[in-house]
Amino acid sequence: MQNLNNYTNIHIFGASGFLGKNLYDFFKCKDYCIHRVSLREANWKICLNGREQVFINLIGKAHDHKGNSSVDDYFEANVGCTKTIFHAFLESKATSFIHVSSLAALEEFESLQPLVETDECHPISWYGKSKRQAEEWLMEQKLPENKKLIIIRPPMVHGPGDKGNLGLLYKLISKGVPYPLASFDNRRSFIGIDNFQYFIEQIIERNNVLETGIYHVADDEAVSTKEIIAIIKKVIGKKVLDLSLPTFVIKGIAKMGDIIPIPLNTKRLKKMTADLLVSNLKIKRTLKIEKLPVTASEGLEKTIRSFNQSK
Repeated sequence: MQNLNNYTNIHIFGASGFLGKNLYDFFKCKDYCIHRVSLREANWKICLNGREQVFINLIGKAHDHKGNSSVDDYFEANVGCTKTIFHAFLESKATSFIHVSSLAALEEFESLQPLVETDECHPISWYGKSKRQAEEWLMEQKLPENKKLIIIRPPMVHGPGDKGNLGLLYKLISKGVPYPLASFDNRRSFIGIDNFQYFIEQIIERNNVLETGIYHVADDEAVSTKEIIAIIKKVIGKKVLDLSLPTFVIKGIAKMGDIIPIPLNTKRLKKMTADLLVSNLKIKRTLKIEKLPVTASEGLEKTIRSFNQSK
């Protein structure tokens, strides 16, 4: 039996979600002493056993597409819980606090140039604004000399078990429904779960070269919606037609959706068809990473195959 003192002790807050479950399984298979901590437990601080070295904060409330959440729900989860966990970090022996924010704290819809950490923030939704407020509060806190704060901003993270927009697009195409927005040619940055986990591990293992601050994490390559659709068709083995309606027709329909309740409106159209690019150069240069282990296309194919297998 190996001595636990030789392990890196990691405490994950928010381990029941998509990212948390994947990170827990990833670290569990390696030489780490991994703990799941839930703020729902009345005595959650008991889990802090005095050997903790790294806090990873994944707790947060994401987009509510059904519209059932209030503004207070977002700020309590994304700001209030972050404050609670950070205060516990200051009281603990842990030396690293990794806070998983979101690209939405910076930009939610469009960027023709790859976004960098020093760009001006323009959050729009309650989700984005609450994520940004948490970042600002954390960066204002005074840290002891032996403690470090790393804030990471991923774009959409996907992987097996993902229940986001990628799964919805897969369902549409796999049913043989023509994709109606093929006339738009956009590119977006994503990050597959394998690359996300790789970044987290590198942050932990090479923490000495990182300074407190904000870092963007993303796949090395941006991909277009057309490329994603091509991967879906390859996985399902079906020839599904693309519907290239003129862009002015689609935009007209979207404007109608701003007035009457139809599935498409201008905000949703922009999110589906605009360019949103992210630069990961800062963290790669700092950690001396030349190339991520999984390409964007390989990660997307792995995710889509998981959808196909779970049918």
